[in-house]
Formats: sequence, structure tokens, C-alpha cells
Amino acid sequence: MTLVTMKQVEFDTLSDERLGWACVESTLLGIRGKDAAAKEQAITSLNKSQQALCMFRVFYDHAKKSAIEYYSWISYLLQTPGYWPGVTGSLRYFSDQKMLQLLEDTKQVIKERNNKHNGVAFYKDLEQDNELSHTVNRLYERFQEIVPNSLKRISTFIRSNQEDFVIIEK
Repeated sequence: MTLVTMKQVEFDTLSDERLGWACVESTLLGIRGKDAAAKEQAITSLNKSQQALCMFRVFYDHAKKSAIEYYSWISYLLQTPGYWPGVTGSLRYFSDQKMLQLLEDTKQVIKERNNKHNGVAFYKDLEQDNELSHTVNRLYERFQEIVPNSLKRISTFIRSNQEDFVIIEK
């Protein structure tokens, strides 16, 4: 278990987004570019709260940039063993029903697209299919509406369960 050390004032004043990142930054940067086994080992060495936060950040940090990134990243999560259940499990852990429902809705759109085209979703799909592009843009707009509440929910959890994430410097 890896706890982050920070001063009380930092813990108290970091934004919702920055607090979540600060609690898992070293873990996520440490596994960037590593193979699946190294990533799994790093994540399983964390406590349940840290695991949930890491899996949320694996999703959020990639999906937040644009509708294309959102679509591409969710498609990737669905294809990569362990990632989809990890992300949806993290949303259940933080009782984030709205984001969980959005991911399920997005999964359904991707499944329907894949069945229709006998293939795997790819970012270029959005350039070639106006209806899909419109649908994904609407899903991404929902993401942008929901995510501040997700970040707030998670930061509130972190602040209420400080011992799972942080050691406060004296």
C-alpha cells in the first residue's frame, strides 16, 4: 500500500480533480508504458480505495480531452482484459450511478457499431459516420456534465477516508 505524503493545507485546499490525481500520481506514472503484468501487480498492491481511484483515473484522464478520445478510450477499455470491469467497479465503489450509466450507454453504442460493421470501434469511425459522430458527441457532452460530480464525489470520499490515501506531514 502506497500512501502519499502531503501537508494538511495542501490536502484541504487541492481542487477535487487535483486531490484525486495527487493520491495516485506516482502509481500511474510508475506504470505508464509497462506491460499488463506490471500494471496489474502495481494496482493489486494498493488498498481497495486506491485501486478504485486508480481505475477511475485510468478512464478519466484519457477520456476527458475530446469526444474522439472518449470514444476511442472506452473502446480500448472494452477490448482490454480487466479494464472495463476495473473502471465500472470503481464507479460502483464510489456509488457513481450517473457515470456508470453513461459508460453502459456508451458501451451499447460501441457494441451496436461493432455488430453493424463486423469490427472493432476505431476513432476514424467518427469521421466516416455522421450519425455515430453525433451520438458520441452527445455522450461526451453528458460526460462533461457528469464528471464534475464524479470528481466531487471521489474527493469527498478521499477527504472522509484520508487514512486510505494520505499521510499528513507534521
